[in-house]
Amino acid sequence: MDLILARALHVLSVLIWIGGVGFVTTALMPGIRRALPPQDRLAAFVQFESRFAPQARVWVGLAGLSGLYLIAKLGLWSRFTSAHFWWMHAMVALWLIFAAILYVLEPLVLHARLKAAVDTPASAALFARMHRLHQLLFAFAMITVLGAVAGSHGL
Repeated sequence: MDLILARALHVLSVLIWIGGVGFVTTALMPGIRRALPPQDRLAAFVQFESRFAPQARVWVGLAGLSGLYLIAKLGLWSRFTSAHFWWMHAMVALWLIFAAILYVLEPLVLHARLKAAVDTPASAALFARMHRLHQLLFAFAMITVLGAVAGSHGL
């Protein structure tokens, strides 16, 4: 029963986490870009991000904890020694990137830098750079999710 709950919690947390990244990348940021002049885009994003980041931290944390629990409980550590299970490595790498951003970089460095850059001439370029970074992370996330689902079902 505990494995079923852990797996369900893992899938749910990944769904909401990566779904949020997808929403921000493919809907929110392009919507901000279309609706606002370049000098106002970063401010709009910072306002949204301050409400979204705490939720993202919860779901990324749950994904990491449930994933670690599943690896330990099912004895899957040996998969990390095989390139055949590349998607396991990708899941961990993706989690580490987002955990570093959400738990370390964003609260300690990025949030203050973004707020400070809002009313500067560099804000438009910073927003564009952030959008490109979100696109890269979302692409990596989609490849990882596709690989993990296919790999965990025998491909």
